[in-house]
Order: sequence, then C-alpha cells, then structure tokens
Amino acid sequence: MAFGDRDFSIQVTTERRAYTAGEPLELRCTIEAQKVPERFFSVSWVFSSSPVAVVGPDAVPNLGAGYLEREAAGMLTVRKESTSVHLLRLQRLLPDDAGKYICRVTEREKTLTGDFIDRSKRSRNVQITVTPLKSNVTVSLSSNSSFDEGDPVILTCSVQSVWGSLSVSWQWTLPSSGPSSEGEQVPPGPEAVELASVARDGTVRLGPTYLERGSYGEVRATRERADTYTLSLYNAYPTDAGQYRCIVTEWIRTGPEPNSTWQHLGEQSAAKDISVKSVESSFFVSASSRTPSVTFGDSFDLQCIVKPRHNPSVPATVTWRFRPAESRGPPRDLVTFTRTGTLRWGQQPPGLGTRTTVDRSDTNTNFRLSVTRAGRHEAGTYHCAATLYRHHYDGTWTEVANRTSNLLGISVLQPVSKLRVHKTNQSLQLLEDGRVRLNCSVASQTSQDSQYAVQWYARRARTEADPRAAEAPVLEPGVGVGVGVAAAGDLDELLLHINRSGAFEYGAYAEEERLRSRLQAERPTPRQHSLTLHRAETSDSATYYCLVEEWLTDPDGHWYRVAREASGFTHVLVNRPEARLQVEEAESNVTVEESGSIRLGCSIPTQSARDSRFSVSWYVASSDDSVAPGDHECVFSIGHDAVFGNGNCSPTEPPGPESRLQFERTTSDLYTLTIQKARAADAGSYYCHVEEWLLNPRGAWYRLTTNNSGITIVNVLHKASSLQAVVCSNDSLFYFVFFYPFPIFGMLLIAVLLVRYKSRSHSKSQEGKNGAPLLWIKEPHLSYSPTCLDPPALSLHPGSVE
Repeated sequence: MAFGDRDFSIQVTTERRAYTAGEPLELRCTIEAQKVPERFFSVSWVFSSSPVAVVGPDAVPNLGAGYLEREAAGMLTVRKESTSVHLLRLQRLLPDDAGKYICRVTEREKTLTGDFIDRSKRSRNVQITVTPLKSNVTVSLSSNSSFDEGDPVILTCSVQSVWGSLSVSWQWTLPSSGPSSEGEQVPPGPEAVELASVARDGTVRLGPTYLERGSYGEVRATRERADTYTLSLYNAYPTDAGQYRCIVTEWIRTGPEPNSTWQHLGEQSAAKDISVKSVESSFFVSASSRTPSVTFGDSFDLQCIVKPRHNPSVPATVTWRFRPAESRGPPRDLVTFTRTGTLRWGQQPPGLGTRTTVDRSDTNTNFRLSVTRAGRHEAGTYHCAATLYRHHYDGTWTEVANRTSNLLGISVLQPVSKLRVHKTNQSLQLLEDGRVRLNCSVASQTSQDSQYAVQWYARRARTEADPRAAEAPVLEPGVGVGVGVAAAGDLDELLLHINRSGAFEYGAYAEEERLRSRLQAERPTPRQHSLTLHRAETSDSATYYCLVEEWLTDPDGHWYRVAREASGFTHVLVNRPEARLQVEEAESNVTVEESGSIRLGCSIPTQSARDSRFSVSWYVASSDDSVAPGDHECVFSIGHDAVFGNGNCSPTEPPGPESRLQFERTTSDLYTLTIQKARAADAGSYYCHVEEWLLNPRGAWYRLTTNNSGITIVNVLHKASSLQAVVCSNDSLFYFVFFYPFPIFGMLLIAVLLVRYKSRSHSKSQEGKNGAPLLWIKEPHLSYSPTCLDPPALSLHPGSVE
C-alpha cells in the first residue's frame, strides 16, 4: 500500500461542551482511513495531560490511575464501538471533570525489513465545562408574632422547589432589630442557640439547652411532609421571646454505589421574631446611690428597690453584682438574698468581704449594700438582679421572671495631687572628659508618706529613622514636661529609672551609648535627686531632664501613682578641643645632583592639645600640577600609631631594606624625610600633609583636624652635564651666560683694537728709532655654541714673532 493510502485522520465528537454536574458525557473518537480492519491502531484518551485509558488493537482498555474505581462502579466506560469508532463515557460528571480531552491514535506498521514503526496523531482539544449543581429551594416560616405566657408556640417551615433530600435546623437568638416578614432572608443574630434539628432520614435531635425541657414534652420538632416541618414550644415562657430561624439544607447523593457520598447543594433559611408577654410584667428593679464618686478611704451606700406588684407573695431572690473598673468580663456576684431568707456570699475582690455590710427591709423591697474605706478595687459598676420563682406540683421551682436594675457607676478617685518639681532651665558647656551634674528637686508633695520614682531622660535630635520605639514618657493630662514637649524631630531616650524602693534600671540608650559605667545617681534627701555623668563625650550633647512619679498606698495596702511631673531642661554641649594645628608653610627650592640625597622637613610649631599625635604624609606633584591633597602621588606615610604606611595614603614605594626613604623624628614637632640616591623622576613639588589625632574618653582615637605645609621645589641635576643642566634649567642664568656677554665682548673687542692700534703706532715709532722688530698680536678668538650643549668660551691667544 502506498504511503498516501496509509495516511489517516482523527475526529472527536460530542453532543455539547457545557454540562451540569451529574449529567453523562460521551466522547467518540473516529479514525478516518482506508482498510481500517486490516490495520493496527491503538487509541489513547488523555484528560488535561493525564492518561485516562489506552485501547490497543486487541480492544482491551488499560485505565489510568484514578479511573479504576470509577470504571468498577460503572461510572466510566471505555470501549470500541466499531473498527473505526472508540467511545469514552463518564456516567456522572463531577466539577473536577471540567478540562481538555484529547484522543491520540498510534498505528504500528511492519516494514519490509521486519521492523515495526509507530505513527501517531492526536485530535484537537475538546474543552468540556462542568457547572456545579445549585440549590433553588425557597423557605418560608409562618406563625403568630405575639403570644401570652403559657400559650403553645407553633412555627411551620415550608420548603418549595425541592430537588434532593432535606435536613432542617431550628435556632433561636435574641430579637432582631426589626421585624421579619414571611420568607424574608434575615441573617442570624449573635449567640444563636440550637433548638432542634431534623436529619435527612427524619431523625430528630434536640439542642443541649432544650434537652431537659424536651424530656417533659414541651419542645417538639416534626416533619409533617417532605416539604413541611414544624416546631412546637408548649407552655411558653417570656424567655422564649426572640428570633426563630428555620435553616434548610439540600443534599444530593454522588458517587458510585455503595460508596456514594452526600454532597451539599445549598442552604436557605427564614426567620421570624416572636414576643411572649410575661405574667409578671409589672415586676421591676431599680438601684440608686447618693455618692457616685468618693475618694480613697471614704464610704458609700447602694440601695436596690424591688416592687413585685403583680403577686407579692411570690418569693424573690436578689443578688448584688459587681464588675471592677479594670475588668471587661461579666459581672461577679457579691451577695445574694435567697428566696428562703438566707444570705449567700459570692466572689469578691480583696477588701469587699471585710469592709462590706448588707441588710434588707421587713417588706423585702429594699436591699442595701454598704462599703467602708473604699479603695481602688471597689471602683466599678454595681447592679442588682431579682428573680421571681413559681413552685410546681412536682416540688420543683420554676423561674417566673427576672429583672436587672440599672447600672451604678462608682468612682473611687485618688487624692488631688500637689506634686510640683522645680523647672529651672540651664545650659552647660564643657570639654570632653569633663563631668556633668544634673539636679532634680521636688518643690511640694501631696502627702508626707509620698515616695518617689525618678526617670532620667536625654532628648536628642533624630538623625534618621529609629527602628526602636521611643521610650519617651506618655504624660497624663495636666502634667508638664519642662517648658515644652519634644519636637517632631526629637527623640527622648531613657537613661536611668529609679523606682520608689531605690532599685536601678538602665534604659536601652544607656546600654548602647556605654553610659552605664559613667552614670552616678544620688539622693541627698528624700526630695533631692542628682545624676552625674563622668568622662563626658561629644555624643553626650543633649537636653536632659528628670521625670518624677509620686506614689502612695491605697486602703488595700497597694501602691498607686498619684502624679508625675517633669523638671526643667538642662542643655548640655560637650565640645572637642579647639583646632590650633599649624604646619610650617614656608616655600623653598632644593637642587641636588643625581644620586644625591633630598632632605624634606615638616615642622609643627603649634598643636591643639598636649597629648596630640600626628599622622604625617609626604606628597609630590609635577610642576604643572596644582597642589591639592588627594590628587598627587604619595611618597611616604606614617600613622598616628607610629606605623609606617598607616597614614591617610599608600606610598608607591614599598618599605624594606632596599627602600631609598629614610624617616627621622628629631623632636616631637619636627619630622624629616630623606630620599637617597635621587633620580631625575624625583624632581617635583613636595609638601607634607599632617593629621592631628586625639584620644576620646572611650579610649578611641579620632582625627581632630588636618593641615598642609609649604611647597618644596626639588630639582635633580644630571651628573654628566651638571653645568649645562644648571644653565638650561634656570632662565636667568641662561640669559646671563649666552646673551648678556655679547655687548661686553663687543666693547672689550673695541677696546683691544684701540689699544693695539695705539701700541702699533708707538712701536713703529720706536722701531724706527731703535731698529728692533715688533711683536705681532693676533685677534682674540671667540667660540660660541648657539645650543645649550656647551657654554660660550672666550680665549685670547698671544701672537707669534714673525
């Protein structure tokens, strides 16, 4: 068969591509080719890159992981419908079945050589969407809205548009803010209480709160029909008033039998407010007090008025309850007057048991609570609660009604503070390693028994975002901080906290700045406090103040803070010594021969402090460079610690036995550097850079100031032509040697010629007279080189006798 005859194509078909969960899905993969029965095709079903099943030429399916259980339960079918059509069927779609499905076909063909080759093709992606099931049930709750105490309360919950099985739950909450109409969806209120529930199979279960009441047949929940449920409360009580809610949940069974599971489809509810009129509607309780606010050590009285007008013979139980001011929990029972006339004490804070008295009137209408020597623990809210009981035929007591009085807020106040702290502001300036003394004194106090806690703070400018929270005090209303409060950019740091017992506690700032070993706190008198800062540093510059807390004991023997107030500010400025460093600034020229020695001096006539140390560095620059530190070559450096190369630069010539540099310090203020075996490259402008270092109080060296010396211009002459180099390197000498001699030589030549002329004339006269021969004088020989290679030479040669 030709290659074109063996080609094939694949097509996957389905009824639709959008399904609802629970519906069946069928996918058919059709192979379009010639002589399909005579060829060997394998078909693979793939879902979202995961294999579902593989059907070989023998039509036996091989299922992928996760699909064996569905196939065993009859929820999945993979088969070969015909020679060219393969079927994949999912009986009940799940939401997880949504995705891409692919049919991949592989043909195995035997070649003429006997080998087998596989050719595969895949279909286009078939995108299947599965919409989850949704419940469409509607719920309505019907009943009367108002009942009298003792009447039966019947609520009917009706359900429409039911598709699956139902379960119903009845809940009760406090009355909602507004009435609810029938079938209206009202959200459940707070603290919902479960009344009863009806399961899918009709099983009724009462809530824990209503089990006992239901055992007497007063609470019943039933399923009248498949879509109708009722809740019955017999012998209604006033406490039954509230919002009743019927919550209906619809379920559907999913998965293969017998391992099917119930799937939650949806939930709907309806609510209705029910009111129950109490037979004891005239029963009320009120509370009163003539002293809602007292001071520590004073007394106060509370009265509870109970008026059971409907039936005075019904006994009442009255309970005084109390919630401390610092508590957010429920109130606690202090004392209870039982219906039998006995007295029962409840939970009490310390002091109430020994300083509290109670009594009641003969008519049982006035119940009084008295507290003497009130303290902090007696402050809070008080109220009384009264309960009416009815005695039943079986010997049990039934609570008929209960009332709670209004809240009485009792404030127990601290005495008015008379604390005053001196607020004198001052400024201090001193040098490093000095001593700072800070004073804090109390001008007036609230009581002779007052004790004080003192906190010392340093206010400094905030230079950057501080990761820790500022330990600045949170001041109460009316408490001042010196003459003002910290600006937005300032940060108050806690140095030292001294509690009322004298115990010390250092702040985080004192630990970080190593202030702990330098702080000394004293209390000369109970109202006088001082803080001394030794070995002051520049980082100690800040604004200091103290914060004083006054403490007293309450009637329970506990300490409480009466007030707190800050002192005035002490502005401290710690300065470093004044920079007075001076370096010799005189400039000079030095000319040396090659291989000679260059001696450079650096003199320090004035220094800032007696204990100063110096770091000295020599720099060199070419004559055309500007002299500025940092732009020139470093020749030599010695640090303030007397270590070579430990200054502010790194010399280009390393130290060692072969080094040409020789350093000397003849006196404490004179440094000398000698460059031996001078080279032409050593020529340039030299200067020394001096750094003055001082030791701070922490024992660390810091640089106080710097200064530069004057410039020393160094010229290095070549050995072979030292005179020529000197002449050519100096413009004035060059002109003096090569240009200025010409006029002088000219005048000298003229003078010689005149002398010769006169001498010749005189000689002729003498020769004529004496007959002796004359001496012949040649002209002077002048040699001049127009270059700078040789200096001009002048020589006079005597003439020869002819």
